Amino acid sequence: MNLTDSDLTQLRELAMTAATQAGAHIQAKVGQHRESNTKEAGNTLASQVVTEVDLESQTQILEILHDSIDKFQLGLLTEESEDDSSRFNTDFFWCIDPLDGTLPFTEGTPGYSVSIALVSRSGEAVIGVIHDPVAGDIFHAQKGQEARKNGDPLPPPNPTSTGALTWIIDRSMKSLPNAPEIFDAMEKIAKESGCSGLITIDQAGAALNGAWVTQHSPAVYYKFPKASAGGGSVWDFAASSCLMEEWGQPATDIFGEPLDLNPTGSTFMNERGVMYASDDGVREAVNKLNRLWASE
Repeated sequence: MNLTDSDLTQLRELAMTAATQAGAHIQAKVGQHRESNTKEAGNTLASQVVTEVDLESQTQILEILHDSIDKFQLGLLTEESEDDSSRFNTDFFWCIDPLDGTLPFTEGTPGYSVSIALVSRSGEAVIGVIHDPVAGDIFHAQKGQEARKNGDPLPPPNPTSTGALTWIIDRSMKSLPNAPEIFDAMEKIAKESGCSGLITIDQAGAALNGAWVTQHSPAVYYKFPKASAGGGSVWDFAASSCLMEEWGQPATDIFGEPLDLNPTGSTFMNERGVMYASDDGVREAVNKLNRLWASE
């Protein structure tokens, strides 16, 4: 089913409503959660822990989006439910992470969010919504329109010659065997790009990490390719990839190719990694570094 600009606007507003209401529920549950179960898939603690709040948030979101699935013939992919493959049989599908950043949430620290995207069967996000219930911010984007935060257009990226380079990382980056080498290389990239230094942020889940690239430019966030299953899943990057694209900066893998947000065989994004950057120069420098490590 083809979707008009008016249809997309209606669906974006619906996603914003769902994300905001789920976020309010999540925030009301801070400090009251309990672990519901653990997933067998996934190779990090963050990907294994599921709280009752994840499931409650998903239920709220699906209640709001339910009618749109029938009306617009949409598929569905959500983190806390089994992949029913409807994403391969419809022109578009909802892609939902009802509580991204479960570890920050369980710790009672900022960095968790609700992420909702609408993705085409070809693997392109056409709507992206990320709600940060701690700050009360909602990032949102729609294909062909400006990326926004709380209704206001996002400021344009700063050139790398302005201020320090902000490197937004997952916590797991610090535990890699070659972490010291990686950090030294990033310091060098910041210097060679004309930045005054390197700042790291490591407190959030993948969805907010992606969104925060737009808030801290010059900035970069990336995930290395992994031989094993992992490296984040489609729902971790779908909404933020739309935000980046409409901000004017591509969401790519480490080889510079567009992200495939509807992969076959698995929902993991481990094979080719992920790259978000506010600047072409930083993107290419980090991509070159990543490609070198990926070939080792």
